[in-house]
This record gives sequence, structure tokens and C-alpha cells, in this order.
Amino acid sequence: MTCWYEGPLAAFDTETTGVDVETDRIVSAAVVVQDAAGSRPRVTRWLVNPGVPVPAGATAVHGLTDEHLQRNGRWPSPVMDEIARVLGEQAAAGRPLVVMNAPFDLTLLDRELRRHRATCLDRWFEPAPLRVLDPRVLDKHLDRYRKGRRTLTDLCAHYDVALEGAHDAAADALAALEVVRAVGRRFATRLERLSPAELHTLQSVWHAAQARGLQAWFARSGSPEAVDPAWPLRPELPAAA
Repeated sequence: MTCWYEGPLAAFDTETTGVDVETDRIVSAAVVVQDAAGSRPRVTRWLVNPGVPVPAGATAVHGLTDEHLQRNGRWPSPVMDEIARVLGEQAAAGRPLVVMNAPFDLTLLDRELRRHRATCLDRWFEPAPLRVLDPRVLDKHLDRYRKGRRTLTDLCAHYDVALEGAHDAAADALAALEVVRAVGRRFATRLERLSPAELHTLQSVWHAAQARGLQAWFARSGSPEAVDPAWPLRPELPAAA
């Protein structure tokens, strides 16, 4: 029987106007589907005119300018609906969804859906539950004592995965998918008996523990930064009074 990390996987990634999931916007997104390890991936891309200025710092990361997005991007409302629909289709097909640092991309998509479609991401997974594989959470739990950063670029270097065109949504999604396959192979004795559904549940626990550890480190460092333990989707903030 084929292990999950050699079988069908999908992956999702976004490029954005910034790093605040509550206020920043999606400017590009991609879903990559691969039916088996080594097979040719199928890629769906979206380019979005976010309707707000793109900060120079964000453009410096992903290369997408206001002019380019205004000329070539689509309005957010239909795009967010399409993305959510495609992710729901992956869940219905039983494909686990790879998302690097899932609470960022999935929460941002949820907020965009609320902003432009008056709906939420969870709605799309009522027929079939979402099963997320987050390479950052998996790697940090399975190799917790390794020193160094764990960005996608770092994980690709560590697991010998090619990353061509970093900060392009499709390139990053495919690289994250290949990192998850590599993590599965390296830690096969610990992962092969677990289903994606079981791993989804475990990752929420692992991420919460990782968040508590990071929060404690911030406290010792005198940093006021807060770490959200929710995974893979952060709850909606209460409305301001």
C-alpha cells in the first residue's frame, strides 16, 4: 500500500501585500496538484488586483507592482470564490493539502472571503473536511532540536528540494509539497502508520506546543510579540465595540 507521502497531494500558497492576516490582501495564489510522487504537477494560478496599494517592501519580495496588478489582475471577489472552491474540491477528492505556515495563508484567505464574499473558508469544507500538512510544523516537531531557521528556503536546503523562483506562489507551493514528501521519507518510521486525518489533528497539538515555546522565548527576551496557537486557521477576531 502506498504511503500518504508518496500518493496524491495538493498544495496552496499565496503572495500578499504584507504579513498581517487581518488587514493585508492576496495579490497572487496557486494550487498545485500532484497525483503521485514524481508525476507531472497540475498548476492553477490566480493574479489579483487587491484594490489597495502594494507596499514597496512587498513588491521587493514577490516582484508584483501596483501597475502590473491593475493591468493584469482580476477583482478579488470572484478569485477568492474560485480559490475556495478549488480547495474544497481537493478535500472532496481526498487529497491532503500542503500549506507552508498554514495559519498565515489559510487565515488570509478566510479574511478575504469574509471581506469580499460575506462567507468564511470553513463553509467550503462542510462536505469533506480539510486535511492540512504543514511542513513547518512537521519538521519542527520531528527534528525539534535542529538549530537554525525553518523558512521554506531553509527547509528546501535541508531536505535537498529544488526551489526555483522563490516567492512565486506556484513555485513555493510545489516546493512545500516536495518538502512534505521528503519529511515523510526521512521520518517514515514515525509517520507511515499515521493517516493525513490523524496528522491534521496531531499538528494542531504540535503547533500549539511550538507556539507556547516561542511565546516563552519572547517573554524571556522582553518582546511583547504575541504568538497565536491556533492551527491551521486562526479564529475571527471579535468585532470592535
